Amino acid sequence: MTALSYLFVPATRPERIAKAFAAGAHAVIADLEDAVDASQKGAAREALDVFLSAGGAARLQPVWVRINAVSTAWFNDDLALLKKHGPCLAGVMLSKSESSADLDMLASKVALPIMALVESARGILQLGDLCSHPQLQRLAFGSADLARDMGCADAWDILYPARMQMLLHAASAGLPAPVDGVTFALDDAQAVTDDVRRAAQAGFGAKLCIHPAQSAPAHLGFAPEAAQLGWARRVLALASAGSGAQRLDGQMVDLPVIERARQVIDRHEAAAASDPKIGTKPA
Repeated sequence: MTALSYLFVPATRPERIAKAFAAGAHAVIADLEDAVDASQKGAAREALDVFLSAGGAARLQPVWVRINAVSTAWFNDDLALLKKHGPCLAGVMLSKSESSADLDMLASKVALPIMALVESARGILQLGDLCSHPQLQRLAFGSADLARDMGCADAWDILYPARMQMLLHAASAGLPAPVDGVTFALDDAQAVTDDVRRAAQAGFGAKLCIHPAQSAPAHLGFAPEAAQLGWARRVLALASAGSGAQRLDGQMVDLPVIERARQVIDRHEAAAASDPKIGTKPA
């Protein structure tokens, strides 16, 4: 199943990982960075070590780990934990990713898929360099930290150019669609769904979540609207019946349109896999 939601869980509370999956998250990120105070970094690492040693991740794949940036005092200790438990993890998210050299420092120690969390102005400007790294699996957008770095509001219209740069670089490098940043509204499911719909329309393929209640509205946001789903199904039906450019609803249907229709269907199926109500959405 294609992961549409990545839910952060504080590494100090690894028992919440199972609860995160039970709440519907497609993937879970045990967080050693922002969710953990500086004074608790060691304790968080120890708690996650105990959980992984007991085989918790093996029963609950895919579990990722977000580690501290290469410039921090905690990076090497985080690496030691990854080296010990790498085989049972889905991958590692590197905070404050700003260059392929950052990824090299990680990849030279652990053979895990890397998700680069880009959350600074320098990281955005170095996206081409980041995307050239062979171990990079996916990009993720750190909107809140980028807004802080730039001294601007964490708002869609303001950060849209940065998002588009990420989308363009990911597509150019042949990477999966990037993961969009978090929505901080914890009690407003509609806000999450609306943010995800904007992200999906722009081309993002997944969402970072910070609360279990955000998973379901995130998946709903990725589900195509009924009219769009119906259009995609009609396009593919038309394509299966003939070849070359054809006409549908007064518009030409050629290969790029057919491929776009397939993307819509794929997104619907990924969302429906986690919510039966989405699967029965009328066309």
